[in-house]
Amino acid sequence: MIRVVIVEDNNTIREGLAALIKGTDEYECTAAFGDCESFLDVLKKNFCDVVLMDIGLPGINGIEGVKRAKKIDSDLNILMLTIYEESSVVFEALCAGACGYLVKKTPPSRLLEAVKDAFSGGSPMSSHIARQVITVFQQNSKITKDSEEFDLSEREKEVIHHLAEGNNYQEIANSLFISVDTVRHHIRNIYKKLHVHSQSEAVAKAIRKGLI
Repeated sequence: MIRVVIVEDNNTIREGLAALIKGTDEYECTAAFGDCESFLDVLKKNFCDVVLMDIGLPGINGIEGVKRAKKIDSDLNILMLTIYEESSVVFEALCAGACGYLVKKTPPSRLLEAVKDAFSGGSPMSSHIARQVITVFQQNSKITKDSEEFDLSEREKEVIHHLAEGNNYQEIANSLFISVDTVRHHIRNIYKKLHVHSQSEAVAKAIRKGLI
């Protein structure tokens, strides 16, 4: 059972998402909030598996909410669900600690798939948005080749490249013909070498440093 919490100020959207989650086998909507403050007040370890969070919330916005939530529970999987598609907003959300990014017009079946993907260790994001984020860094950031500085192995570079494409652990394992446990081992090493604590931070730093 995947436990999902919704943080969305639009009543119609929030109730619709809750009904979708509750009406689907193997998914459970444990709570739904209209603002980030209420969510953060009750957030604790093992409260939920995946959070669907809007960016344009009243009071504490979604990006700040992600930062605060990750300080409370660093393992929390937070999917940004919003109307915004601008690459700068997307990347800000990912750097804050979100594991994926979906627009509100995402079909219900795809949204459920994304929740499951995030729960399994993936970083669900449309290819269009992923490409936007990478393009922004290629065009606007001073990229330096720091592979030697971080001492990533060729296999670790392959793993983080697959993470950047939104693949989950099982998909990476299948693609590289290794076990899921080996994928986890490589990701732990990547975190140590890049001095990060989440997939989104690792991907962001790898892009910024020109490692992928």
